[in-house]
Amino acid sequence: MRENAPALFPQEDLLDLDALRARIFQALDAAESNDGKVQRGIIVTELKAAMKLGAERLEAMFAKHPRDARSFVSANSWMTDAFVTLVLQLVQSHLHPNPNPSEGERIAVLAVGGYGRAEMAPHSDIDLLFLVPWKVTGWVEKVIESSLYILWDMRLKVGHASRTINECLRLGREDVTIRTALLEQRFLCGNAELAQTLRARLWSELFAKTHADFVEAKLAERAERHSKIGNQRYMLEPNVKEGKGGLRDLQTLYWIAKYIHEVDQAEELVGLGFFRAEEYETFRAAETFLWAVRCHLHHLAGRPVEQLTFDLQVGVAERMGYSDHGGRRGVEHFMQDYFRHATHVGDLTRIFLTELEARHVKREPILRHFLNKRKTMRHGLKVVQNRLDIEDPEAFVADPLNMLRLFEEGLVTGFLLHPNAMRLIAANLHLIDEDVRVSAEAQKIFLRMMLKHANPERALRRMNELGVLGAFIPEFEPIVAMMQFNVYHHYTVDEHTIQCISHLSQIERKELEEELPVVSRILEQGVNRRVLYVALLLHDIGKGRPEDHSVLGAQIARRVAPRLGLKKAECETVEWLVRYHLLMADTAQKRDISDPRTVRDFAKLVKTRERLDLLTVLTVCDIRGVGPGTWNNWKAQLLRTLYRETANALENGLEALNRENRTDEAKRALREALEGWPRADLRTEIARHYPPYWQGLPTDTQQVFARMLQGIAADEIRVDLHPDPDRDATRICFVLSDHPGIFARFAGALALVGANIVDARTYTTKDGFATAVFWIQDAEGHPYDAARLPRLRKMIEKTLAGEVVAGEALADRDKVKKRERAFRVPTNISFDNEGSEIYTIIEVDTRDRPGLLFDLARTLADANIYIASAVIATYGVQAVDTFYVKDMFGLKLHARPKQEALERKLRAAIAAGAQRAAS
Repeated sequence: MRENAPALFPQEDLLDLDALRARIFQALDAAESNDGKVQRGIIVTELKAAMKLGAERLEAMFAKHPRDARSFVSANSWMTDAFVTLVLQLVQSHLHPNPNPSEGERIAVLAVGGYGRAEMAPHSDIDLLFLVPWKVTGWVEKVIESSLYILWDMRLKVGHASRTINECLRLGREDVTIRTALLEQRFLCGNAELAQTLRARLWSELFAKTHADFVEAKLAERAERHSKIGNQRYMLEPNVKEGKGGLRDLQTLYWIAKYIHEVDQAEELVGLGFFRAEEYETFRAAETFLWAVRCHLHHLAGRPVEQLTFDLQVGVAERMGYSDHGGRRGVEHFMQDYFRHATHVGDLTRIFLTELEARHVKREPILRHFLNKRKTMRHGLKVVQNRLDIEDPEAFVADPLNMLRLFEEGLVTGFLLHPNAMRLIAANLHLIDEDVRVSAEAQKIFLRMMLKHANPERALRRMNELGVLGAFIPEFEPIVAMMQFNVYHHYTVDEHTIQCISHLSQIERKELEEELPVVSRILEQGVNRRVLYVALLLHDIGKGRPEDHSVLGAQIARRVAPRLGLKKAECETVEWLVRYHLLMADTAQKRDISDPRTVRDFAKLVKTRERLDLLTVLTVCDIRGVGPGTWNNWKAQLLRTLYRETANALENGLEALNRENRTDEAKRALREALEGWPRADLRTEIARHYPPYWQGLPTDTQQVFARMLQGIAADEIRVDLHPDPDRDATRICFVLSDHPGIFARFAGALALVGANIVDARTYTTKDGFATAVFWIQDAEGHPYDAARLPRLRKMIEKTLAGEVVAGEALADRDKVKKRERAFRVPTNISFDNEGSEIYTIIEVDTRDRPGLLFDLARTLADANIYIASAVIATYGVQAVDTFYVKDMFGLKLHARPKQEALERKLRAAIAAGAQRAAS
């Protein structure tokens, strides 16, 4: 990055070096004591004050020009140089004066590493090399020691080494990290001739003879770094310095180029033929942007933070001038720019490394036995360095369809694209015009890429990175690198889409048969694959605008699907799937699917078995494409149940879904399960429950309750804990005498042990006992280990017995994590009297926190609202808690004033809890 930066940050406005030097000299001369500690104290006091003032002035200048990282880094490096050299001057003039140093005492001080490149972020390390002619003398040792103590007392993080030239050469041969630091050495002060000798010998004796070794070491280092930090460019909390597409990747290119060609600036790579002029401009823009982000990160955190965490993203976006507009937050616009620059860094890296390989500097893999052998290829293509390249560029672009054929050929042959081909494509995107988009041949090529090859995501990802996908489907371009600012989504919108298609392809390849038996069977029996792949490609295409993305996406799909060559009926199905792509997931996760009305309403919207099959596959791929760990057995079980019930309703008629049928079936199943019970006990058990109990619980849970109710006393509390791996949850059954607010007490007890409740049902028997069942998960979304169940039971029993008051105990635990505080989740509360025959459904969509369910349940209890069941869905920091309720008279909440009053109370409880969580 070292170059002449614009003079927006004048040095004289940062630091008057002459005045500072004179002031310190005067203070030292006026000091009565010649004691070294006293003198060092004077120097440190003056320098710390000047450094603090200079840093504040520099930060203020940066705030006025927040994207001019080059001026900032240049000015900060100059100021660091000024302080380091002044310290060395003061130490030699006052602490350890030596008017006539011997030849062995004429040392050189060099900046190395990032400091040697003159790239200094606000809290970067200062790496110094004290270069000595021979061995370190007593006086030299004192000078080095005193200088370091002053710099450390100034609270600077200084790394240092004292070496001779021969030691530098020897250690550089042995350690590539030391060699890299020496590559970037920059003379600061002292013996200039000694520094020049080191430079000359490094290039002639070390660097010139070890090109291939250095390149391989740096590339291996890069691969290991990516692997450690997450080998994914679209990590939503990227590491600006070390992550894929980050500053270290650009620095690696620069190191390699400098090592081989002795360049001082990245711009020289153009003259050497590594980059074209426009590619260097891309390099420069990405580097400037990433450095601006890094410097703002350091300022915000007050320390050398390199990871762009969610809580810091908002602050950096604000500092860089991003604002909310177009239905998206400023931070989302900022992160979209970040990911686009990271993609450019990846493209530049590929171009650079392939050029290196072409020059035989980078060693080629031993197994590449057919490297550089010409192969007969279609569409004017050839194989160069085991990559697809273009024979005649002019002839190639004369037919723009070749730009699509290139990607299909990559899928057919398995070859990667040569950077020359990538460059040609990127420079000619304008040729993919409306005529190409409506071309029948283009449609066939694109659909073949998605449908006829084993790994369509590979072609789609490369097309997306090079801009071809956005050119061919212009409606896709706005979601490229679009970040969704929440914890739930792990990827940008475009990458999420490609991940979904990748999952669909895996299912079709029968790689997930055991894990996903239902959708595997659906695909094996046959669905319209054209509809399914196109719907997945377009399902999130409406994101990032103020409108509902499902509605807007369906409107876009209506235009795009015909352009991709789908028939009218197929287009209508794609449009429906995009419009309702969240329907199945929302129904399964936010509604009580044991309620016949839920399934009936869902089936009425779906209408046909064909749509049900397509929607089920799309839903599974959509959830799995969100990110690692999002899919689990709980969600799988919910979707399987909803699919089975809906398929049955569509085949046998909606009238099959009624409460009477379910009640009779449930009673018959329990009789069979309790076959060995005495008849009188069985009759008592069957008779003691109201109809909702029979419709809402599986038979195995009803068996547990039957045993728990046997012989229970009025003042007794019984608890049964059972890990349920098939559902990825732990089931907890409670039986005790019923009383108002009992649901809230259960919720409080479980919140105290850190349990995440995913489903809950409470029923009252005719003889006055509450039978409640909760399904819970630990913080990682799994059932509790058997070893943790005794503690879980103890805390629950204490809370239910009144020994622990949940409201008081939760006050200290109900905190929002710092990294999650920047997320905005507006509160929405709705009342639905149509979704259930006997209950009002209250849906509360708000910010999640540990005590939320307890607060909501307690508020409902205080308002004399009976909670029959609760379905809990969480999406990162967003919670959707759905309650099936009645009033104290057993009636639905029809009156609007009553709903409004209850909504006010719920909002007040949410606001009070949020304030407590933030404090």
